[in-house]
Amino acid sequence: MVIGRIASSVVQRQVKYVTPIPVASATGLLAQVYEQVLDEMGLVVPPVQMHSVVPELAAAYWTLMREPLLPTVNVDRAAKEAVATAVSVANICPYCVDMHSVGMYDLATEHDAEALVADQLDALTDPRLYEIASWARMASQPDDSGVRPAPFAEADRPELVGVVVSLHYLTRMVNVFLSNFLLPPGLGPAARRRFKHGVSRMLRPSLRDPREPGRSLTLLPDAPLPADANWALASHTVAAATARSYAAFEAAGERSLSPEVRQLVRERLDTWRGEDTGLNREWCERLVERLPEPDRPVGRLALLTALASYQVDEDVIAAFRGRHPDDVTLLDAAAWASYAAARKVGSWHAPLPTHRRS
Repeated sequence: MVIGRIASSVVQRQVKYVTPIPVASATGLLAQVYEQVLDEMGLVVPPVQMHSVVPELAAAYWTLMREPLLPTVNVDRAAKEAVATAVSVANICPYCVDMHSVGMYDLATEHDAEALVADQLDALTDPRLYEIASWARMASQPDDSGVRPAPFAEADRPELVGVVVSLHYLTRMVNVFLSNFLLPPGLGPAARRRFKHGVSRMLRPSLRDPREPGRSLTLLPDAPLPADANWALASHTVAAATARSYAAFEAAGERSLSPEVRQLVRERLDTWRGEDTGLNREWCERLVERLPEPDRPVGRLALLTALASYQVDEDVIAAFRGRHPDDVTLLDAAAWASYAAARKVGSWHAPLPTHRRS
């Protein structure tokens, strides 16, 4: 009950630029999504509600996140939350860092949870968490040799790369649509740790209870798995979730973004090697000049969301709203751009080649 009140307050105070649909008002597909999330998480978490103005995207986010993260088929939840925290740190998403490090308080230790938060991986006392978090921290930097070493078995790849992909999507969306804090602001270091301990104890059932693989698949229609998502092939469930979610995100882009904007983002991602763009936006302004004038505010939002989501501010949103005042188009545009970047990251983690016998 306490967590529920906190979550409701967070949604009301922290979701920006779009108006979430309240749980009590949800119908159809969105009601099904909310029902699953409430049952499994104990509350309808703000990242789900911020997608609620487009129910298909709420379903796509939940499916993309749930299937690799919650069922522990091959990989335990502590390893997955370490991956999620490391990606959140890498993508400068304080909200997501808080969200996933809280779980580490129950699944691991306070020391290791805070080492992840501080990006001090060498301080981790659990060698397994050190290896997996170090890999996740660098997951958005491709290996030009074509074979990226990974500290896990091939059977673990769909779950762990799936968490990386879903967090690369989520951190971008959170940076745009949620305030940059989850825990109450103003807490000192000791108070924050006490608060995290308390929340982690309340979250224990959602962190430790078993989850049945595939529950979310009924929310979206079947779709083919793209070749660049072959990292998911070893798990039928994760592959199906990835294919269905990707199809929903592609539909959002086709619905709300011009072909010229989508092509511009894809071309920039083709040359992206995971590098941070920095605080200067000149690179973005040079690229959007190639677009027809009506598309430039849309292209700016899409490029920044994909490559520097922490730079999306009120001015970027206001310029977008000048062309598209509705919530649906805004959410579609940001979701497609976040997905395009996350999909690119996933493509760098193909399965290791099978060695042929001589």
